[in-house]
Amino acid sequence: MPPTSRLENQLHRKGIKHIAGIDEVGIGPLAGPVVAAAVILPSSCRIPGLDDSKKLSEKKRLSLFKLISERTLAIGIGIVDWETIDRINILRASHLAMKIAVGSLSIKPGHLLIDGRFRIASPISQTAIVRGDSKCASIAAASVIAKVTRDRIMEKFDPIFPEYGFKRHKGYGTREHVAAIREFGPVLIHRRSFFPVSDSPEIQIPLDF
Repeated sequence: MPPTSRLENQLHRKGIKHIAGIDEVGIGPLAGPVVAAAVILPSSCRIPGLDDSKKLSEKKRLSLFKLISERTLAIGIGIVDWETIDRINILRASHLAMKIAVGSLSIKPGHLLIDGRFRIASPISQTAIVRGDSKCASIAAASVIAKVTRDRIMEKFDPIFPEYGFKRHKGYGTREHVAAIREFGPVLIHRRSFFPVSDSPEIQIPLDF
């Protein structure tokens, strides 16, 4: 069953006007940032084909990204880099990305619907929903925005580090990616606290990066 606006509609009926769905992408990869998005959809908004970004093809995600961007009231993006991930750990980094995304919204939300088990540090009332990207339309929309945004970031690194195939795997620990790390060593954007990156002592850093 695709995500619905049931929870958003319940909150609208309570008089809460702007509801932000929040999701992050990039907890598992060995390289690159974690990216979060916050999306406020109009109460009457219907986006055909909307679903958890993990369930969609790249072509469908790109199509939905355009549609969501055209129909949403506000979009906020939060990006936390690999150095911060290594310093504070990935869970805290993902929550920080969500907080940044909410803070970058052009409209202050009255309530937050957050994918996952944990609330974020914010005075705004909020609800954490396990597998929220499969249940709530606004969270699903955020998952698409976050996924496409992060994919585009990783694709920009591909010509800088051509041996690693970032355009194909987006930093995830595929067999190809792990083999490249073992052959060439980690590069600047690798997460040093993640295995097997942590097991590779040499780092290649391009002087012109």
